[in-house]
Amino acid sequence: MTSRIPATRSRKTPGRQQPGRLRGIDAARGLALLGMMATHLLPTFESNANLTPTWVGLVFSGRSAALFAVLAGVGLALSTGKDRPLEGGELSAARRGVALRALVIAAVGLSLGVLEVGVAIILVHYAVLFLCILPFLGLGVKRLCAWAAGWILGSPVLAYLLRPWLLAPEPPLKLGHNPSWEDLALPSQLLADLFFTGYYPVFQWLSYLLVGLVIGRLALTRALVPVALLVAGTLVAVAAKALGVTAMESWGGREALEQVLNSPGYPLGSVLQVNLTGISQEGSWWWLASAAPHSGTPLDLLHTSAVAAAVIGACLLLGRLAEWVDLDLLLPVRGAGAMTLTLYTVHVWVLSGFYLKPLPAGWTEGGMYFIHAAAALLLGAAFARLSWRGPLEWVGNAANRLGRGGLKGMH
Repeated sequence: MTSRIPATRSRKTPGRQQPGRLRGIDAARGLALLGMMATHLLPTFESNANLTPTWVGLVFSGRSAALFAVLAGVGLALSTGKDRPLEGGELSAARRGVALRALVIAAVGLSLGVLEVGVAIILVHYAVLFLCILPFLGLGVKRLCAWAAGWILGSPVLAYLLRPWLLAPEPPLKLGHNPSWEDLALPSQLLADLFFTGYYPVFQWLSYLLVGLVIGRLALTRALVPVALLVAGTLVAVAAKALGVTAMESWGGREALEQVLNSPGYPLGSVLQVNLTGISQEGSWWWLASAAPHSGTPLDLLHTSAVAAAVIGACLLLGRLAEWVDLDLLLPVRGAGAMTLTLYTVHVWVLSGFYLKPLPAGWTEGGMYFIHAAAALLLGAAFARLSWRGPLEWVGNAANRLGRGGLKGMH
């Protein structure tokens, strides 16, 4: 899941950034990985009747995965011309490379889907997003902005109208589990789940890759661009979340939704703060007014996209600071960010070994998270120091180069 910018050949110094690569982008990807690990390993709700949100749920739920997806768009922009999109034959070759790389990611995701594990695996959705974004790779910033704004506003409405129809059949067009190889035998159910009824609905989540393309098409090496991303992202994120909370708590949205749910005592207020997954969002247009994590509404997409922009801006500034002081402060986190496909895959595989089993004596959820996070950072730092790609990143890069017309220059 790492992106590369074409660069001239030069000698590599161990631990130095590879030529043409932005430290801040890899660092942001590393933060997204650590955030997703936190939501997998640490509780997002307190175990009480009110399901009181924990700080992990309030901070990371919905935002880490969205950052991951936005960075996918950024990486694709950087590998297809940066602020000058590729054209003609070069663009066609780049699209073939992205498509083959997506197939590698999908194969990894479908293989992980056979594991018994209590987390929603994003990789198959991630791969489908790569395929869906192919038509947009040749667009410039202005047209991408228009598409991103339209998709953020329009896709949730169409999804709201289509979901009841997709869930009406018996059985409904919803998997209820992570996609795996056996689901290829039921393509209609698989596609409906991937695009509309699953945990990461591709139809709405395409918004994130469009936003990422917009960010990646900016001149990220200019001094003011990261500052603009940080400031504008923060302001938009705060405004979107404030509007969603106001709609729910002051304008009567939550009361209307509680009547639709018809489940007295259900802590909808807590769920709206952390994760709306699992609740059938139908029967009231008020669902589209919330900014709840994993709701896929316009305000949710806008808020999480803006948070991602702000984080990317902050990480780019930190990357510049590291260059200025000539000290690679971001080495562990950017190293982890450069090999997220490998680290995420290993993380999920390890989690499957503990599924529905008690933790070893003396272990805690916090301790488990520390082990996973520390391992990711240490491995990332080691691979970055040695200028190595992660194993799965190597395969993905090979597929990308094959699609573009050759495997020369691989290292």
